[in-house]
Amino acid sequence: MTKTGTMAGTGTMADTTATAADISTGGAADQAVSFAGAVKAFGAVRAVDGVDLGIARGETVALLGRNGAGKSSTISLLLGLNEPDEGVVRLFGGTPEQAVRAGRVGAMLQDSRPVPRVTVGELVGFVAGTYPAPMPVAEALDLAGIAELAGRRVDRLSGGQTQRVRFAVALVGNPALIVLDEPTAALDVEARYAFWDSMRAFTRRGHTVLFSTHYLEEADTNADRIVVIDHGRIVADGTAEQLKRAAGGSLVAFDLAGAAPDGLADLPGVVSVEVRGDRARLRSDDSDATVVALAERGAIRALAVAPASLDDAFLALTSSDTPARTAPTAHAARTFLETV
Repeated sequence: MTKTGTMAGTGTMADTTATAADISTGGAADQAVSFAGAVKAFGAVRAVDGVDLGIARGETVALLGRNGAGKSSTISLLLGLNEPDEGVVRLFGGTPEQAVRAGRVGAMLQDSRPVPRVTVGELVGFVAGTYPAPMPVAEALDLAGIAELAGRRVDRLSGGQTQRVRFAVALVGNPALIVLDEPTAALDVEARYAFWDSMRAFTRRGHTVLFSTHYLEEADTNADRIVVIDHGRIVADGTAEQLKRAAGGSLVAFDLAGAAPDGLADLPGVVSVEVRGDRARLRSDDSDATVVALAERGAIRALAVAPASLDDAFLALTSSDTPARTAPTAHAARTFLETV
């Protein structure tokens, strides 16, 4: 069973796990998203493998994983595009289908295609008309940063402009939950920054957001919580800072200058050692103590100390040589994060 959580004020993880019993009795109704033991298999492949996940209303959560890790399958279960083979998925205490029909969910998916021979304003207006309480079309276009494109045909836009139209379509219904699958994949750097400015303006209204991305800095900057999925299982769930600390608080690197790397793993604070050519890279949860110990050994040639990045944490959690059968259990993943 996968445990999930968010940081509490005491520095421990506040449990937001959704269990099947909670959902069946309505105990998860105060959450926007609740997965309990969700499984989805395609042949012999368990794309979603026993996922438990709770997302509180108003949270912004990033879903990270390698290609094929199970992100898209998880999102499909959330949106009701597929049904779980086992377990339960609920949105706002009801089924995904009920939430979608009630207009409480908006989605921006990768595989949507532009509608030919309609303008941006016509398309967004049509979608708005399918929701019970949409926001004004002009407001949605402005929030998505495409007000000037209202009269342009959708099938004559650039890739980046089309992506912004998809965002306007996702938010015009004024949904309580918006799901974004790789929302900035077709955008250049400037457009990505503009998109997230728009997204933050939307979340400040109290909406819940779940987004997947391959740009880890977007998760670092914009998510309240980060959920990492690998082999269909959640292997970590916490704040960006928690995940970074779990990867080793800092990277301490220095030149070996021909010396053997013996004993480096036993130095104070060191949690892992990597040697690339003549340079050693130490992950340390106490870089000061590690540097002092290296100085005592006279091993501070070309010394560099840098904090762990989210990239480091992601690579550590989703190592390609970790087979599915040995992927961390969700309980172990949460316990590991609680200790850092």
